[in-house]
Amino acid sequence: MDDSVMGDNVLIVSGSEKGKDFLAQFLKEHEFSKITTAKSGSEARRLLNDNDFQLVVINAPLGDESGEELSLMVTNNSLAGVILIVKSELADDVSAKVEDYGVIVLPKPLNRQMLSQAIKLMNATRRRLLGLKHENIQLQKKIEDIRLVDRAKCVLIQHLKFTEPQAHRYIEKQAMDRRISKREVAEGILNTYEY
Repeated sequence: MDDSVMGDNVLIVSGSEKGKDFLAQFLKEHEFSKITTAKSGSEARRLLNDNDFQLVVINAPLGDESGEELSLMVTNNSLAGVILIVKSELADDVSAKVEDYGVIVLPKPLNRQMLSQAIKLMNATRRRLLGLKHENIQLQKKIEDIRLVDRAKCVLIQHLKFTEPQAHRYIEKQAMDRRISKREVAEGILNTYEY
């Protein structure tokens, strides 16, 4: 498993000791080394507030809840993959409620091969989410840079009576001549003329 994508920080939430032990052993066999366990939804929430987990496996029901609410909370507040294990007779109903949020529902009794496939699917999904997050950060930075350069152009137009094309050319030329980014030129202009 690619540690840079999935990492190895896993939270197992299980009210059953037997279920917790099985899942912990299974995940260790799949090269997860940082395994944290919780016995209830409330304990899991405390751990989720303080840690960044790459995978959360919920063996439902929990002592204080069904596990559905917890799975939705995890998907809404993190990029962690979530596997929710429920009784086979509930699997279709639970899946209908949570699958739009990216939660994978597995029926009990648990099939080792199915669990292995679910982990691989979570890995692929997480890789895609992290790629989209990175792309979004890059786009936000570009938008911020454009806004900063536009503000600097307005300052040049206001204070030095440049036209918009002159201000644009000035910023580009300064960036090329000084071998710095247009953003750095814009920041220098704004520091000079804005009080």
